[in-house]
Amino acid sequence: MSNINHPIFYAVVMLIAGLGIPIMAALNAGLGAKLENPMFASTILFVVAIVAALISLLIFQGIPTPNFSAQIPLHFYLGGLFVVFYVLTITWIAPKFGIGNAVAFVLLGQLISMATIDHFHLMNAQHHPITLQRISGLALMAVGVFLAVRRI
Repeated sequence: MSNINHPIFYAVVMLIAGLGIPIMAALNAGLGAKLENPMFASTILFVVAIVAALISLLIFQGIPTPNFSAQIPLHFYLGGLFVVFYVLTITWIAPKFGIGNAVAFVLLGQLISMATIDHFHLMNAQHHPITLQRISGLALMAVGVFLAVRRI
């Protein structure tokens, strides 16, 4: 197995991606506060993101040739709606609630969602059933979130 196809490589890349989420939230929340317009700040974020995504696409793959003959269910195209919801809400709520609080509850939501998706094999995800060990881990994570955001 090559290093780029190794689970440890995947874990490190996703850890780095996770490190970026609070940074993105803080930057965009700050921009929204400075502009006094969280929706405009979110729009700016997406313009920057689409330019970066297009540049990455062209550099690494060139101009794509889409396979329109493939039977792709409509719901597979709707992932961007969740990104928009996340960016709009984090940009609006984080300055009022705190970056740490907002991201901690996003993390808890992600954990609940991932366990549900994996358990029920939704959207063709790999099946990882909810076991007592997994429930215990999720419960510990939930307690950790609440302890991390609790102000004494």
